Amino acid sequence: MAHAAAEFVRSLERPVAELVASPLQRTRESAEPFTEIFGLAPRIDDRVIEPTNVFEGRRMKRALANPWNWRYLARPSVPSWGEPYERIAARMLEAMDAAWDAVAGGDVVIVSHQAPIWVTHLKVAGARLQHDPRTRRCALSSVTSFERRADGRWVEVGYTEPATTAGAIDVGAV
Repeated sequence: MAHAAAEFVRSLERPVAELVASPLQRTRESAEPFTEIFGLAPRIDDRVIEPTNVFEGRRMKRALANPWNWRYLARPSVPSWGEPYERIAARMLEAMDAAWDAVAGGDVVIVSHQAPIWVTHLKVAGARLQHDPRTRRCALSSVTSFERRADGRWVEVGYTEPATTAGAIDVGAV
């Protein structure tokens, strides 16, 4: 699936000047096809990592069935179970700005995770950051494209799912 995403980016026939990845192993592995195709070693950036939360490593259905965990759901707008949405969006936009400013020309590919990508999408769109994680438009190995305008504002310019997710098991990598 990651190879299909890299092939899609290649099909755009745009120069890729930098490859950035989250420090987690699955994103580094997802960056490998981009390394093969574009000849770029990924620069690891902690700002594009998935957010922390108290449910890490647990099956959500089982965790939510336990009344002891309900205290973490008190403020879904923040969210109360982990890193605040505003902080996720801020660090992602900071990483995007840094990557944009670091290259003289060409695109930057950032291999990240579903929550940071979706929250950045919401922030750039001016939408509420509070959302139901089950309704995110962000499939495994999807490509969400942003562009920074002359006024410094980011806009989303595209979204695609170049790889089929039929039969795929979501273990968190996108």
